[in-house]
Amino acid sequence: MTELSLRYAAKSDIGLVRQGNEDSGYVGPRLLLVADGMGGHAAGELASALAIATVADLDVHPPTDSDILTFLSDSIDKVGEEIKDLINEDPELTGMGTTVTGLYWLGGRVAIVHVGDSRAYLLRDGELQKLTHDHTYVQTLVDSGRITEAEAAVHPRRSLLMRALDGMNPVEPDLSVREARKGDRFLLCSDGLSGVLSDMEIAYTLGSGEPTGVVTQLVDLVLERGAPDNVTVVVADVIERESEGELPLTPPVVVGAAGEPRVRLQLPNTRFPDDAQPDPDKPDAPEPFDFGSQTAPQVLIDTELVVPAAEQALYDREAQTREQAIRRNRRQRIIGYVSGVAVVAAITFAALFGTQQWLGRQWYVAVNGSAGTGTVAIYNGVQGTLAGISLSSIDSQSTLVVGSLPLFDQELVSKGIPAASFEDAQRIVVELESRAAECQALIPPQGCPGSLQ
Repeated sequence: MTELSLRYAAKSDIGLVRQGNEDSGYVGPRLLLVADGMGGHAAGELASALAIATVADLDVHPPTDSDILTFLSDSIDKVGEEIKDLINEDPELTGMGTTVTGLYWLGGRVAIVHVGDSRAYLLRDGELQKLTHDHTYVQTLVDSGRITEAEAAVHPRRSLLMRALDGMNPVEPDLSVREARKGDRFLLCSDGLSGVLSDMEIAYTLGSGEPTGVVTQLVDLVLERGAPDNVTVVVADVIERESEGELPLTPPVVVGAAGEPRVRLQLPNTRFPDDAQPDPDKPDAPEPFDFGSQTAPQVLIDTELVVPAAEQALYDREAQTREQAIRRNRRQRIIGYVSGVAVVAAITFAALFGTQQWLGRQWYVAVNGSAGTGTVAIYNGVQGTLAGISLSSIDSQSTLVVGSLPLFDQELVSKGIPAASFEDAQRIVVELESRAAECQALIPPQGCPGSLQ
């Protein structure tokens, strides 16, 4: 007798711009999860790791099928409480938050829980279906008919979240149950994938290969496109296997921030799931390389050469000619080397000058300090480092505290808001100050710190 089960793989990458990975992912016999942390500093990675550890407990202590949606909803509430407790212990973490998208396997059906803009897809018979609805500002514009899906894909505020787990505002997750069939392929991903690749590209890459190869192909494709954000991918196939009454006790796989020892050390009271992947900081010692047997010592030969006078003169002239040729070749090599160095130096100087000029024309608005207590600042340059050297510097500093902004604006500032010019950056700061002022109203608008969803 056969029954359906999952075969899965997961992969997470920091990308090419971010300085740390705030994404986390998890795959196990019953549960697939992706969490995209936000808040900058250390906060985002802690929030996503907490989400993985908390929800993944359902894989260890499975509820009954009839109660699964209740348990999934309760686990989301618990994530919010855990984040709140962490902020109470360290107020500088105010503003941290995370998305959560998960699939719980019910043996022929899947229960889906979703908060934020990470996504779940189903590839069935070559057709890609999106199983989740983004909780973003631009999605509300699409839902109201104000912009199209194509316009939403390039909207400058497509990453603004309307719903996320931040420990401050109550959140109601989307819950649903879907049928699963043999041959189905599920994909969970952070917006580091869906924000870079089109649905057509995702469907094409998902169309063939084993889960392990597919997650690698998807991440590599994002890296080829510049990978502006962290990217986390989970792929699971619905397969048939011989029924043995219970799911195999195969250790799960944890990727991203939740799998990093340095992150787990910052959450000493959190129980993380087992991880089938070895600790990358403690690799097995490789076998010593076999260089073979040593070469036997060679006999030293000291022979006196006796040459007649005529032959000696000829030998001396040939030696002198060879020496002159060697000196000419040496001079030519030196001249060529110096010329080459001069050309390389000129090209390098021109490139550095051009790069410096280009960086001087780049601007963005971001947080200075930790996410909760840091302030909004205008930066000149681009985010990131090159060979350990920062590619930007603070041009001007405001007094606007990031934690006073609406949740989706906190997310945007933590990631950095590109500006067309210094004047455009000033306009963005003024706009943020206006929205922070709106949050000080007696009844603050939706999304403000302390407001009700």
